[in-house]
Amino acid sequence: MEKKKELRKQIALKKAGYSTAALNLLSAEILNRLEELSVFQEAHTVLLYHSLKDEVNTHAFIEKWADKKKILLPVVAGENLELHAYTGPKDLRTGSYGISEPTGELFTAYETIDVAIIPGVAFDANNHRLGRGKGYYDRLLPHIPAFKIGLCFPFQIIEDIPTEKTDISMDMIHSLPTG
Repeated sequence: MEKKKELRKQIALKKAGYSTAALNLLSAEILNRLEELSVFQEAHTVLLYHSLKDEVNTHAFIEKWADKKKILLPVVAGENLELHAYTGPKDLRTGSYGISEPTGELFTAYETIDVAIIPGVAFDANNHRLGRGKGYYDRLLPHIPAFKIGLCFPFQIIEDIPTEKTDISMDMIHSLPTG
């Protein structure tokens, strides 16, 4: 647990070295490459996330794809995440942690999700994910059989993340090549 806290601090320091404009530029490049993946192209139902300011910025990406794919976004409900259909920017409200959450219909047909695009604080070469420490995604993802993609900036990919049995790994990590 202590190592995870330290890793979160290290990543926060790395992020602080980037301007919002630089992070937005990186976000656009990362998402352009995501669109090229066949698993995304072939997907009909996509679990995404409405990004916080320190995550790969998904706001315009959600808008771009909302009329072509069924977009689901998480909503914090107590200790868990619920999924709701995204129905447009007018139907977003500020929820827990200042995250914009959809007010669309509750979605429970988890088996119909084709791809789940998941944020994280850091990821490693073994597809392990370090979240913010609340366990929301670790409780949700076991119920979603979809292909899971960890989405991040290049500086969020680290050598090794300590894991516990409750931590859910991704099927792939998507970012930009480093170097």
